[in-house]
Amino acid sequence: MDVHAWLPVIFCSLSIPLSLFMWLGNLAFSKFWHSNEFEEPPVIPPTRWLFSTLAPLTLMTIALRRKSVNKSGAALGIIFSFILSIANHAFFASLAAFFFTSSRATKFRAHLKRKFEKDFKEGEGQRNWVQVLCNGGMATQLALLYLIDCGSCERPIDFSNEYRSSWLGVAVMSAFACCNGDTWASELGSVLSKKDPFLITTRRRVPRGTNGGVSIPGLVASLAGGLFVGVVYYITVRYTVEAHTLHASPSQWPLIIFGGVAGLLGSLLDSLLGATMQYSGVDKEGKIVECPGVGVRHISGLRILDNHSVNLISSIVTGVTMPLIALKFWPLY
Repeated sequence: MDVHAWLPVIFCSLSIPLSLFMWLGNLAFSKFWHSNEFEEPPVIPPTRWLFSTLAPLTLMTIALRRKSVNKSGAALGIIFSFILSIANHAFFASLAAFFFTSSRATKFRAHLKRKFEKDFKEGEGQRNWVQVLCNGGMATQLALLYLIDCGSCERPIDFSNEYRSSWLGVAVMSAFACCNGDTWASELGSVLSKKDPFLITTRRRVPRGTNGGVSIPGLVASLAGGLFVGVVYYITVRYTVEAHTLHASPSQWPLIIFGGVAGLLGSLLDSLLGATMQYSGVDKEGKIVECPGVGVRHISGLRILDNHSVNLISSIVTGVTMPLIALKFWPLY
């Protein structure tokens, strides 16, 4: 079996101890941060269990009917959705925002993508379990840590008084914003740009569909994709967090800004990895391929990672980086 098929699983396995390390770091750091978070998480009410069971089932049923996922993707998606929802409804809302908009973006102007993508097919919009794992694995692990550490509840972003929940909350949102921004950039930018993209490492023009190729419409799309996830997270926080807690916390509107930054940052990181560690070539038909062969002309990159692995690494790095950035720039009131 091709080792590249197992790289996403390997990277996701490595991200588990990374997540645990970050969680332990948060616990240690919070001892010196004077956190006012609950020492014992509140009991999860039956209504929350009910919503967190029915909502994922409904989400994946709709996705199956729209052919956005196959059966394996739906099965893993239900598990991920349940964990995200039971931990924090804003996490689940971010997942739903990413999932449906990215699925639509994948199918946008599919007839044009067929002309330059060798592996394009009508069912390409259907995500399998590997794609679900790579796009939602990191966020789900962070949500599980949130559930264990902070309980099953929605909390505002307040690094002064609720450091751990704020850190994990921004991390989960950023992971989804990264995936959404990258998907919007690749799926929309490739068909909206009037010119061929340029390779992020050399700035020379390359054919559409080349891994690591960026364009102005693609960068704008990545920013918009991240902003959309940030808006959804912000709205969910506004309507699920108790009013008196929200009024006593700093402004939550920066969630939108940091969502946009995460989308753009994740897209740029994905492009950098794609240009250097992901093979791109053009065959005799002028279509982009991701493995060398007879008649294939090399464009860029080495055959080290595949697209799923690149997506996973980007979400991990963005999820770890954005809370550190938010900590420095989040308003105090």
